Amino acid sequence: MNYNWDWGVFFKSTGIGSEIYLDWFVTGLGWTIAIALAGWIVALLLGSLLGVMRTVPNRWVSGIATTYVEIFRNVPLLVQLFLWYFLVPDLLPEPLEIWFKQDLNPATSAYLSVVVCLGLFTAARVCEQVRTGIQALPKGQLGAARAMGFRLPAIYRYVLLPQAFRIIIPPLTSEFLNIFKNSSVASLIGLMELLAQTKQTAEFSANLFEAFTLATLIYFTLNMSLMLLMRMVERKVAVPGLIAVGGK
Repeated sequence: MNYNWDWGVFFKSTGIGSEIYLDWFVTGLGWTIAIALAGWIVALLLGSLLGVMRTVPNRWVSGIATTYVEIFRNVPLLVQLFLWYFLVPDLLPEPLEIWFKQDLNPATSAYLSVVVCLGLFTAARVCEQVRTGIQALPKGQLGAARAMGFRLPAIYRYVLLPQAFRIIIPPLTSEFLNIFKNSSVASLIGLMELLAQTKQTAEFSANLFEAFTLATLIYFTLNMSLMLLMRMVERKVAVPGLIAVGGK
């Protein structure tokens, strides 16, 4: 294929004020990071709680967590996003509905919807990682903690969870990377994150290959940086003798 690459396109004017195409990518990257970080906070907190609920010796509590996981893990992410953005606001009390639809900036409304969607969707996956981490610990630790007089909440807080989180860092890293990649669905409800800005650049400049190549490099660099950072964290907090550290 005879194609003349034009990498200088990113420094050309968009025709909108003084913006250049590179500014669009920077803005899109900012939205992507904001979506992923907020969604991850929701996912980690809720997923950890659900993971604990899945392992407690109470059928009703564990059943609630199991039901949550089965629902959110088996409904496509895109369907969930449309439900949160188009349907759920109509079910809110009228003052909240007006606030969400009319008072908020459209970008803010879309941002809140995608953060909730990604957070709840990923929480189901984090839940399973936390459950697996807890169940991977030697069963004698639970009995020893009980023998020392610890109540169940204290056992989870001081004995089980600190170790479980250390051994599930690799799968949690994968979920963290996935939430960055899944943030691209926000473009479908009008939020101008990285993928949306890439499409817009390709359409305005007619430089399709350059736009998507740059987006690919940004996603790759971001994910590789996060992976290397989490690998360092994994080595730092590894429990000696409990699990092999990646790369060794």
